[in-house]
Amino acid sequence: MIPSAEDLWFLPLGGTGEIGMNMNLYGHDGQWLMVDCGVSFNEPLTPGELSTSEVVCADPRFISEQKERLAGIVITHAHEDHVGALPLLWRRFKCPVYTTAFTAEVLRRKLVQVGLANQVPIIEVAENEIKKIGVFTVKWLGLTHSVPEPYAMTIDTPVGRIFHTGDWKIDKQPMLGKGFSPAAFKALAKENMLAMVCDSTNALKEGFSPSEYDCYQGLLKTIATEKNRVVVGCFSSNVARLVALGRVAKETGRYLALIGRSLTNMVSAARVTGHWPDDLPIIDAAHLGYLPREEVLAVVTGSQGEPRATLNRLAADNCFDLSLEADDLVIFSAMRIPGNEQAIDRLAAQFKGRKIRTLQSQDTELTIHVSGHPCREELKQLYTWVQPQWAIPVHGEPKHLDANADVAKLSHVPGQLVGRNGDLYQLAPTVTVRRHAVKTGRIALLR
Repeated sequence: MIPSAEDLWFLPLGGTGEIGMNMNLYGHDGQWLMVDCGVSFNEPLTPGELSTSEVVCADPRFISEQKERLAGIVITHAHEDHVGALPLLWRRFKCPVYTTAFTAEVLRRKLVQVGLANQVPIIEVAENEIKKIGVFTVKWLGLTHSVPEPYAMTIDTPVGRIFHTGDWKIDKQPMLGKGFSPAAFKALAKENMLAMVCDSTNALKEGFSPSEYDCYQGLLKTIATEKNRVVVGCFSSNVARLVALGRVAKETGRYLALIGRSLTNMVSAARVTGHWPDDLPIIDAAHLGYLPREEVLAVVTGSQGEPRATLNRLAADNCFDLSLEADDLVIFSAMRIPGNEQAIDRLAAQFKGRKIRTLQSQDTELTIHVSGHPCREELKQLYTWVQPQWAIPVHGEPKHLDANADVAKLSHVPGQLVGRNGDLYQLAPTVTVRRHAVKTGRIALLR
C-alpha cells in the first residue's frame, strides 16, 4: 500500500480508539511521515486478555516493513505516550527524528539506556520553524500542555495541508513557558486547512480545563495546613506540576525531594534546557529521614498504582529513602487513567490500613490535579479559529472520539471522520475512510 503523488493519507497505528501508545502516519507521493511513537503501561496485548504487559506499544510492522519510505519521525512532546517507544523501536526505522530541545534531551537520555547513544540523527526545531522532511513540509506551532515545549504542527503537501494538534489545552498561566496565544491558530483559517487531527481526551467534559496555576494554588492551600509529612504522587513527565510543587515547598517551609529515577531524570533535563527555575532547590532523597515531619515534601512516581513504582513501595513500607507513619498525607495529583481504578483504590486502601491519609481529586473541593487536555469549549474555540474542512478526532477511546466529532459539528466544521487504529483516512484526491485497511495490534517492550 503506497500513496501516489495525488494521495494524502492519514493512518493511525496507535492512539485512536484508545488513550496512549500514539503512533500516526501521514502518506503522500511514495513516502510516509510518522508523528509520535509512544507507550502505555500495564496493558493487555489483545482485547479481553486478563494478563497485562508492563510496557506496551502499537505494532509498527506496517511501516517497519517499508522503512525505506519513512522520511522521518516527528515527536510532538516528551510524554511517554508520545516518545516512550522510540528508543526501543528506532532500529526498525533508522530515520531522522525531529523534535524540540527539551524532548530531544529527554530522548537522548533514553537512547543512552538502550545502547544508542549518538547513533540516532536528532534534528532540533523551534517554534514557527519550517522543515522539509521528504515530500512533507512541516511547521511547528507552540501551544500549552503540562510539559515543556509542546508543539502542534502543520503538514503541507502539494495536494493538501493538515493541522495536527498533538496534546494541548488553552492555559493562560501554565507555570511553564508562555500562556496560550490564539494568534497563530487564527491565522490557519486563511491557509485552507484540509483537516485538523485533534486530541479528544477530555471531549466529554464541558467548559474549560483549569489552569496549572489553579492546581498550584490548590496544592499550596492543601499542604500549607499540614503538620506531618506530605507525599505527592504524579506523572514524572509533568514538569509544570513539579515546578508548582517546588514553589509550594518554598512557600510552606518544606524541603522538596524526588524519589524515582524518571523524576530526577526529567528535572535534570528541564535544568539543562533552562526550564527549571534557579530558585527552586531539590534535596537528595536520602536526607528525608533526618528531617522533622513538617519539613518533608516528597514527590514520587506510581500514581496509577503501578506495582513496582515508589508509591507502592511506600505503602508496603519498603522504600529505602522514606518511611511514612500514621497521619502522614499522600496526595494523588494525577488523573485516574481508565482501567487503573482498581489498582489505585487498592493502593489507597493499603495506606489507609496503616492510618496514612490519602487525598484524591474526588475527595476535596480544592484543585489538586488538572488535566493537560482540552475540554469541549477549548475544542470549540480551536475548531472555530482553524476552520478546517474535516475534523479527525484522535487520542481517545471511542466515546471521546465521538464527542470530539460532535463538538466539531457544532463548531460548523463541514465534515467529521471518526475511525480507529488501522483505518486509512484518504484525504486527497477524494475523502473517504477505508476501514481496517491495515492490520494493527500491540507488542510488549522490554526496558
